Order: sequence, then C-alpha cells, then structure tokens
Amino acid sequence: MTAKRQGFQTVVERCENCDRETSHTVTVEIRTESKKKENAEFSREPYRIATCQTCDEMTSQRMNNA
Repeated sequence: MTAKRQGFQTVVERCENCDRETSHTVTVEIRTESKKKENAEFSREPYRIATCQTCDEMTSQRMNNA
C-alpha cells in the first residue's frame, strides 16, 4: 500500500467507498482479541485505523498477521 504524506495526521490513499484517492486520518489502536478474561492480557494486537476525510468510511487492518 502506497501512501503519500499530506499533513501531520493525514495521508492520501485509495478509498474503496469513494473509488478514488482521498485524504485519510490514520491512527494505531491496540485491540484485545480474546473474549476470555484470563487470556486478555496476552491477546492485544496493534491495528491500523484509517478514516476517509471525504465519506467517513473507516477501515482497520491488523498489523501483526502471525
């Protein structure tokens, strides 16, 4: 995936909903994947969250696909 920096918190990348290149706000979020309370501390994974500034479509991608 190629992204170009446009500003401090935005990147330009393809939005599937808009069907064109648009500005996106990108953040990283730590999510707990286990539903079991005793394993929750061992099941946290980073996700890349991108939100289109044109249509507000949000996509998430797991960063550690093991």
